[in-house]
Amino acid sequence: MLKALMPVATFLMAVICGTDKLRCDLFLNMLLVSVGVVVSSYGEIHFNIVGTVYQVTGIFAEALRLVLTQVLLQKKGLTLNPVTSLYYIAPCSFVFLFVPWYLLEKPGMEVTQIQFNFWIFFSNALCALALNFSIFLVIGRTGAVTIRVAGVLKDWILITLSTIIFPESTITQLNIIGYAIALCGVVMYNYLKAKDARLTQTPVESIPDRAAKV
Repeated sequence: MLKALMPVATFLMAVICGTDKLRCDLFLNMLLVSVGVVVSSYGEIHFNIVGTVYQVTGIFAEALRLVLTQVLLQKKGLTLNPVTSLYYIAPCSFVFLFVPWYLLEKPGMEVTQIQFNFWIFFSNALCALALNFSIFLVIGRTGAVTIRVAGVLKDWILITLSTIIFPESTITQLNIIGYAIALCGVVMYNYLKAKDARLTQTPVESIPDRAAKV
């Protein structure tokens, strides 16, 4: 449930890196999402402070990664597209994931535990490729904050499905209240973005009209 903090963390990182401006309405919007997540997390049945610290650290690291990806895709003078971005980022990701796996996970693994199935690995690789490609495409067209706000809805769907598939995963009433508050923040963010899009399109669309009148 803490993953719903991603829009707030991404917005703060975007302001720090200069890809977004600190606006009062957006800040209050992100604050509303944050309050909803805090309420929802407070109602967590199996709350653990160490796990929470790890999760929040990972959230801000992921936010920084998304903002830096936006800089690579949208910065003037760079010609990176989703395919080119994957070409450069995938090898780096492999190296940074291989080292901790080799040091931390491999010693506890046994060969008998590994059951290789080509089609499962192949379909998993295709899904991962499609996911990364779509992420780079959306970030290039919109921004890091937008994709994380959209990701909150995905997290809610996952939590709902987990409670249906795994009955031991229960949701308290306080969880529901917190997520309802966060949902209001997401709706407000979409409204502000749509309003900004209309304001930026209006001057461009009015130019032909003024020319026709002249």
